[in-house]
Amino acid sequence: MNIRTRAAQALCPVLQQKASLTQPLAQAQQGLSAADAALVQEICFGVMRFLPRLQAMSRLLLKQAWKNKDTDLHALLLVGMYQLIYTRIPAHAALSETVEGARELNKTWATKVLNACLRRVQEEGANLVAQANQKQEAAYAHPSWLLKAWKKSFGTDWQAIAEANNQRPPFTVRVNTQAISRDDYLKTLADQGIQAEPAPYATTGVYFAQALKVENLPGFAQGWVSVQDEAAQLAADLLQVKAKMRVLDACCAPGGKSMHLLQAYPQLGELVALDKDPQRLQAVQTSLDRLQPQAPCQLICADAAQPDTWWDGQAFDRILLDAPCSGTGVIRRHPDIKHLRRLSDIDALVAIQQKLLQSLWPLLTPNGILVYATCSTLTRENKDVMANFIYQHPDAEVIKLDTFSWGQASGIGRQLLPQPQGHDGFFYACLKKVAS
Repeated sequence: MNIRTRAAQALCPVLQQKASLTQPLAQAQQGLSAADAALVQEICFGVMRFLPRLQAMSRLLLKQAWKNKDTDLHALLLVGMYQLIYTRIPAHAALSETVEGARELNKTWATKVLNACLRRVQEEGANLVAQANQKQEAAYAHPSWLLKAWKKSFGTDWQAIAEANNQRPPFTVRVNTQAISRDDYLKTLADQGIQAEPAPYATTGVYFAQALKVENLPGFAQGWVSVQDEAAQLAADLLQVKAKMRVLDACCAPGGKSMHLLQAYPQLGELVALDKDPQRLQAVQTSLDRLQPQAPCQLICADAAQPDTWWDGQAFDRILLDAPCSGTGVIRRHPDIKHLRRLSDIDALVAIQQKLLQSLWPLLTPNGILVYATCSTLTRENKDVMANFIYQHPDAEVIKLDTFSWGQASGIGRQLLPQPQGHDGFFYACLKKVAS
């Protein structure tokens, strides 16, 4: 099948809300050259990034919506529209290859419809975009419930959040300073003609001018660097780990923060890296195998909210809870979130976050520190969850974060909003357990 057909097939289960984009995209890329696989990803990510706008435009083009059984044709139309409006792919190639996709899907009857729609986009694209953008959901390419939540929480910043989410994310790595200093790594990059600059907030972070394949990163095989967003790199310092401490990284997969802790604190007593997803936990093991940290690390596959199934009774000096959340701070890296996440999901996520906090707090030693983190930009998952927890726990002392230059104050924590060519959206709060 051609590239456009493969992209449409990958998008189908996402549009039907049956799957995230990750697995269908990987299947669509199988057997392709690196260039063709990259093009499939570019098209799929682009369609999901601008889906609210493309959907609005498709309604202007079609006399009636496609039937559910023809979601693949709808996906093809979106694929064609994205190419014509947002890429430099020659219009004749984008149009002909996309229309050909209907034949490959054994739906030749639809070729005339697709051809007519895409020719209109080719000829009237700017006007169609302008008509669609009369609605805010299309203009900012985000679902209306999310825009409304940002307006309520962040005032005039809501537009900047949406615009940052619609950009491609920067390529950022974390330097393993046990192996090489950041300055020396930047010099290594410069010597190889690779443009990069230090991250402004994370002392281990480096931003690249252009993305590289991880295997082509200088020093990657030797464990010098790992790919990780700058905001995620801030967690390790907040924990204030000391030698011989026992640390829990709850909900640890895919393991970026675990590896950072092991590299930043080689003298810690033990890190317990916990996650209930065995496949995602395998990614943590892969990182351990590559990085070979000095500090001991125990991997456990279990639900952090059920300590009776995994906890050995030995308390933790530090706990990092990177809680499951809406992912609204990393939409630019996972644009399918715009379509898959619903306002109705948030209540269930908040319940999980609260249960995790309630379950893990008793496992913390007196004077121990718990860091609560999410990659969410929703107040209900961040500021409100923390407010509810400290209200219920008089033994929870707030560690103020107002001395940090990153993010903005949000209740007892700090909220980072996604920045163009900068960090993702993230929330952090720190609590100390008061000794009785």
